[in-house]
Amino acid sequence: MFSVTRGNMVYDIVAEMDHQRVASEISKDSDDYFDLLPDPIVLLIFNKLADIKALGRCSAVSKRFNELAPQVENVSVKVDRVISADGKARRLFSNLKRLLLRSLAKPFQALHLFFSKKAAAAEVSDHSPGEILKNFKEIQRLRIELPVGELVFGHNVLLKWKAEFGSTLESCVILGASSLVKEKRLKKVSTLKSKLRMTKHTPQAVGSDEAEHLSVQDENSSSIPDLYTDGGFKLRVMWTISSLIAASARHYLLQQIISDHPTLESLVLTDAAGQGTLSMSKEQLQNFRDNPSEASASLNRTQVPALNMRLWYAPYLELSEGTALKGATLVAIEPSDQAPRRESDDFVAGAFEEPFNTATSRLAKRRTYLLEMNSF
Repeated sequence: MFSVTRGNMVYDIVAEMDHQRVASEISKDSDDYFDLLPDPIVLLIFNKLADIKALGRCSAVSKRFNELAPQVENVSVKVDRVISADGKARRLFSNLKRLLLRSLAKPFQALHLFFSKKAAAAEVSDHSPGEILKNFKEIQRLRIELPVGELVFGHNVLLKWKAEFGSTLESCVILGASSLVKEKRLKKVSTLKSKLRMTKHTPQAVGSDEAEHLSVQDENSSSIPDLYTDGGFKLRVMWTISSLIAASARHYLLQQIISDHPTLESLVLTDAAGQGTLSMSKEQLQNFRDNPSEASASLNRTQVPALNMRLWYAPYLELSEGTALKGATLVAIEPSDQAPRRESDDFVAGAFEEPFNTATSRLAKRRTYLLEMNSF
């Protein structure tokens, strides 16, 4: 025997079914072997499936599946397109690209169209997560994935963030770099350095572009650009503010979903590009329900509290897997009215996947800059 647990109920399933009974059932001209499975096993399969589109197809198979699919506890939603008012399908990417080309003050207002339930005006999404999920009443773990990140700062610029929210921002980690150097360029720099050692040429002898990479790679060189030169600090402040606005906009747009699904215990909103991830645990979701967040209706985002920030910087950080970060920057953020937590260091250390996890751990060992930011 083995057991399947669902809610407070435990179902014991006989592993070795009576062969004669099974043969008798099959002999009744039945080709649907799923009919032989009890509901808890079918739900276990559906929970492993999780994908909302696949569950929708399953619900169309039979009346039984249509009744079972809305009972799943694990759901994953990939937002890929919207339907305009004239009935024509448009890719979400093109809409985001057009609507996000606005001032920094309102860069994420467009996302409201894809979560809102209001069937108004210019464009309405028939595929908004709120509408899709309205028939699922027992969701405990929900993951929503957007097709693109909201932030664009230029070619080859790296910007990744991860944030935790309760009723408001609890912690955020941002990893940025002015450029992500790939394997071919790294090999070129290594070859040029070897050439210089053999020929004793100066960097100027091999060209200005090559000299730039060579001087940056040597971290002990006095020619390394400082954090405060060439607008470097201002750029990183912009990265930080933009990431916080993106995170607070996503949090604001999740309010209705959280309200509609009181059974939620885990919620993640990310994007296919891996730029940003917002997460809420069971305790944080409960905190959100008990203490509704302050929101800016005009900007469609949650109010960002006053913050304490720790910033680390490296002019050049070589990583494994043939990559390196130029102008690597790590920012760890917490509300200023919140006492420092040991868990925050663990959150920073595990915020990103490799090779960026290595980058965060190496950056955190460097000189720390302490910053403060007012609520906005």
